[in-house]
Amino acid sequence: MSAPPIPPSPRRVLLVCHYYAPHIGGIESVVQAEAERLTALGHEVTVLTSADRSSTRVEGGVRVVRVAAWNGLEHRAGVPFPLFSPRLLAQAIRLTRRTDIVHVHDCFYLSSWCAGIAALLFRKPLVLSQHVAMVQHPSALVSAVQKTVYGTIGRLLLRRARKVFVINEYVGRFVAGLGAQRHKTVVLSNGVDAEFYRPAADPAERELLRKEYGLPLDRPLALFVGRLVPKKGIDIALAARTSEFDLVVVGSGDAAMLDGVPGVHHLGSRPPRHVAEIFRACDLFVLPTTGEIFPLVVKEAMSSALPVVTTDEPDYAALGVDRQGMALVSRDAAAVGAAVRRIVGDERAAARMGEYSRSYARAQFSWDEHLDLLRANYRAALERSP
Repeated sequence: MSAPPIPPSPRRVLLVCHYYAPHIGGIESVVQAEAERLTALGHEVTVLTSADRSSTRVEGGVRVVRVAAWNGLEHRAGVPFPLFSPRLLAQAIRLTRRTDIVHVHDCFYLSSWCAGIAALLFRKPLVLSQHVAMVQHPSALVSAVQKTVYGTIGRLLLRRARKVFVINEYVGRFVAGLGAQRHKTVVLSNGVDAEFYRPAADPAERELLRKEYGLPLDRPLALFVGRLVPKKGIDIALAARTSEFDLVVVGSGDAAMLDGVPGVHHLGSRPPRHVAEIFRACDLFVLPTTGEIFPLVVKEAMSSALPVVTTDEPDYAALGVDRQGMALVSRDAAAVGAAVRRIVGDERAAARMGEYSRSYARAQFSWDEHLDLLRANYRAALERSP
């Protein structure tokens, strides 16, 4: 008996994301990588996203359609939620009419809602990538809004999507609680470019990069990369710092907590090229985050051969992570500080952990595998089209 025919891949793909490069963030980096790699594989990719003003142009072979949006919530309250102009729905409808499949990133944003409406109107297959679960926030109002949005519009999008991609089982449990059916849910891990995020070639390159970014040459440097919010654990990283090492901080947000703190070097928000160089300038990576398993910055740090100190989430146990190669600790300053001090005080252990990071990243964080799985599920979603 002959095998059933393989359904065709979609020729035209619409990717929808609230932000896109050059806006800095993990989701933006993933969407850009997907868009450019799908284009290289022969797909016609259009990205629908936000900007200060509307525009349409080709970037990296990808047609990027930007709709004007106000981003004051991110600047004033640390909430990355652009408020689009009314043109968003019209653009979503126009672009959806001409595409084969609609792929929205995160069900929380206005861009995803409008694309979902357009996909329903034109009966186009909708797939959805959910990158995060509920984000811890000090504001009770922000937390209440998250619960309301995820429990209403988010629930509708997750139930209607032909496929729901999650970056790990933790997010998988979150979407299951909102009604995403298990048979539609696929764990799709993000990849890392191992040539872009690489270790320093030698001590001379590391010293040169430290000079370039104004970092001390004679101090062990622990690096934190992320938004300056409680979810990422910047407060814990600061409390964990001692006289035995300095803390380098890369990220946007309320930097008042960093002002005048001895041994802390805040480099602000940086583009990916700079972040890759800063990885090579530092000795180890620390991220006391919550509710995340292998977030993108941890993968990038591992690809750069840095020892990693991060929160011991339960799902790491199922991934077979070597706890001698990666410091998985409780989410408190004492445990984080002790782990960092152990690494900076033992050069052999630090070298072993760096080697483990690099080898694990090369084996597990493959963009080729990501694209293969993504396209296979695109085909499956098309096969179910009316």
